[in-house]
Amino acid sequence: MAKQTALYAKHLEANGKIVDFGGWDMPIHYGSQIQEHKAVREQAGMFDVSHMTIVDVRGPDATAYLQKLLANDVAKLKESGKALYSGMLNNEGGVIDDLIVYKMDGWYRTVVNCSTREKDLEWMSRQSKGFEVSLTERPELAMVAIQGPKAIELVKQVKPEAAELIDSLMIFQGKGKGEWFYARTGYTGEDGLEIMVPEAEVAAFWQQLLDAGVAPAGLGARDTLRLEAGMNLYGNDMDESISPLQAGMGWTIAWEPAERDFIGRAALEAEKAERAANPQQALKQVGLVLEERGVMRSHQKVVVEGVGEGEITSGTFSPSLEYSIAMARVPVGTADKCLVEMRGKLVPARVVKLPFVRNGKQQF
Repeated sequence: MAKQTALYAKHLEANGKIVDFGGWDMPIHYGSQIQEHKAVREQAGMFDVSHMTIVDVRGPDATAYLQKLLANDVAKLKESGKALYSGMLNNEGGVIDDLIVYKMDGWYRTVVNCSTREKDLEWMSRQSKGFEVSLTERPELAMVAIQGPKAIELVKQVKPEAAELIDSLMIFQGKGKGEWFYARTGYTGEDGLEIMVPEAEVAAFWQQLLDAGVAPAGLGARDTLRLEAGMNLYGNDMDESISPLQAGMGWTIAWEPAERDFIGRAALEAEKAERAANPQQALKQVGLVLEERGVMRSHQKVVVEGVGEGEITSGTFSPSLEYSIAMARVPVGTADKCLVEMRGKLVPARVVKLPFVRNGKQQF
């Protein structure tokens, strides 16, 4: 039996088409994926992200533990509530998961993916040996992401008592008010909030947002939005066999201080040296734009003439740009064009720097 979030009845009420996602019954769309995508780009849309896993890390060794566990360095978080994006790596430098960490008052809150929940919790628990820390999962908290140019304004309308707190949030920061937690983060390339809400209160909150004109959006729109924003999807664009250096996540590795021995560091340093010595064999992440009709999809082969081959990791039709875009892992020597194998033919594509779209506007 798949699990259901506290908003499941609301999804059915709105005629959500339910699919299995990482063991959860989740809406893929509510009638029109394209309309949901455009609502987020042009006004405001909301997603039920209660299937994601919230884990609170407390104890005198919380900072030291996370400095060992994550490739990025939580010591960079100075203000309360400030957030950090990081890979959690295995000893070989592959990505076990990507996650967000918030610095709280003397402790940390992490948000990890639902499809990797069990292995994440097991890994986090195993690595806590020798540290004085406690890990507490928070399944009683639901989570709603409201994204788009009007998202913040509409949330303040619905939650006037939190308006002052919301106004004080910097991008990539979260703050609590009672049991609620408001974070100015997201997965769409738009401004907005991800709000943790006690399960008992989330259906009423969802209804207030609906009444205020926020469109419900499903997993389909979430995927096209994140791809336009050049954001990785775990299991597509990186996994335990792929390092952050190959997945466009090099910026999330904190190499300094040199004495911080995070898990996977030795493997990444060896890979970095190997990339410098043999750049023709190294891979990087790029964006692809299809110049012709058709839709690029993950696992299609990418041919870079005179350089080598790569693979599409995520591909779709972009509702904002109205043609196909993709993220691909290709040889480091790839310049501005390549060929994509589609239905047995090699089709020309343009190589661009990610993201494709940010705050509703084309970026390349």
